[in-house]
Amino acid sequence: MFSVTVRDHIMIAHSFSGEVFGPAQKLHGATFVVDATFKRPELDADNIVVDIGRASEELHTICGTLSYRNLDDENEFAGQNTSTEFLAKVIADRLAGKAESGDLGVGARGLTGIAVTLHESHIAWASYERNL
Repeated sequence: MFSVTVRDHIMIAHSFSGEVFGPAQKLHGATFVVDATFKRPELDADNIVVDIGRASEELHTICGTLSYRNLDDENEFAGQNTSTEFLAKVIADRLAGKAESGDLGVGARGLTGIAVTLHESHIAWASYERNL
């Protein structure tokens, strides 16, 4: 399996509901390093997994829709705990939509998977991986 990973970041504010979250139930900020990995079993006609430039641009656009926002105020996330795991899935699903729509280039139609990892710190991160 071949893969290419691109990186960006998001800065958000949010709060959680539920005692399991302890002090994170209160409004707080988070900065995540976001890694998006694109996978395929064979290279495309240009011998690449995906156009790295396009992948970087689309990840940056998606990150821009989340950054500098209080996610508690976003209708899209109403009633949701926007955990690290949850946000990894949101970003992966949005990238999958970009691959399916052709925004990542024609060669990206051969992708078979996308994995997104959000790094909360140097010692903690969460990922979501999906098939295409």
